[in-house]
Amino acid sequence: MNTIFVEATKPQDFDLIERLAHEIWHEYYPDIIGLAQVEYMLKKFQTSTYMQRQVKEAFVYFLIYRNETPAGYLSYQVKKDELFLSKIYLLNKFRGQKIGKESLAWVEENAKALLKKKIRLTVNKDNVNSIKAYESAGFVNYGEAVTDIGDGFVMDDYLMEKNL
Repeated sequence: MNTIFVEATKPQDFDLIERLAHEIWHEYYPDIIGLAQVEYMLKKFQTSTYMQRQVKEAFVYFLIYRNETPAGYLSYQVKKDELFLSKIYLLNKFRGQKIGKESLAWVEENAKALLKKKIRLTVNKDNVNSIKAYESAGFVNYGEAVTDIGDGFVMDDYLMEKNL
């Protein structure tokens, strides 16, 4: 199996990520945050336009391909001493193939190449599978955050980090 990561740089790359987000979020998140919040977050945070604006804030987006087929996407933000892993999402049919583990290792390599001291991320408190995956990759929980994202919705997350 061959997993590659391709930086999103063109509008069509972000359009593909938006389509992947729509499918992935509908597959995975209704049972965790409810369909109404899924729809709200897709419209607010997972559009091609929104993601292209984030690039101006030191976010970098990557398409994840498995054997030349789009399998998902990830994004991180480069900060002074750390890398903030903002997004890592895979289509259901690609889960369980160690792509998530490969993706985390790849992000870690990038963080080290950028001379960052740690990787931080947030994860929904009810996203048990992702929490287990992060813990098995060496991330530890260092706190909690409840963030109001508008329209009566909140993100109720654990804060996790891995020292490099």
